[in-house]
Amino acid sequence: MPEDDWVLLARLIRPQGRKGEIVADIFTDFPDRFRDRPRVCLLDPKKPAAQSRATVREALIEDHWLHQGRVVLKFKGIDSINDAETLRGLEVVVPAAERIPLTDDSVYIGDLVGCQVVDLAGTPGRAAAQAVGVIVGQVIDVQRCIPPAADLLVVRPGTAIEPGQNGTAEPLLVPFAKAYLVSVDLAAKRIAMRLPGGLTDLNAPLSPDDEIEDDEIEDDNIEDDDIEADAV
Repeated sequence: MPEDDWVLLARLIRPQGRKGEIVADIFTDFPDRFRDRPRVCLLDPKKPAAQSRATVREALIEDHWLHQGRVVLKFKGIDSINDAETLRGLEVVVPAAERIPLTDDSVYIGDLVGCQVVDLAGTPGRAAAQAVGVIVGQVIDVQRCIPPAADLLVVRPGTAIEPGQNGTAEPLLVPFAKAYLVSVDLAAKRIAMRLPGGLTDLNAPLSPDDEIEDDEIEDDNIEDDDIEADAV
């Protein structure tokens, strides 16, 4: 089955408890599906795609519960910490044909990865969604947050990255909030947003002048600490 035919539900992190439970990052807005459709597949994302598909294994979820923004899963036949350790790092997936239909204004989190984020700030009117805008970068991951906080798009700055390439810039964290969102075009792999000023500069590297100023501030702080120490 091609990689695009899998839907990511969760990523297994580490054992949680003594009876085989394992905590996972959750990538579905429908946690009840772990109860209603407990049969899932486990896939190793670290292996090459062909090898990973060949080693996909079925699993049955016996129980689940939400815990601090994540989900704890209990699989049938996984009954100890050692058993749970064998699942560390695996992804919980289902065939795309089995995912729950969404409403018109909803998207699957996993579908956002690979999309290009475009900033339309300063582009008014209905035509904004079709405007060129400023390319912020490509979504390489999504950090789930506890509501009411918005999930964070992890964006690699610059134009779209071709498969196999590695960007060197520090990733940006962009809130996937309705207040900023203009449109999502999954077919075109494009997320149009209207971002507040300065948001994309938060992770920007310091300029040489800024680095010098930063060093001077640190030196001043060190001198202040020395004065306070002498006073004591």
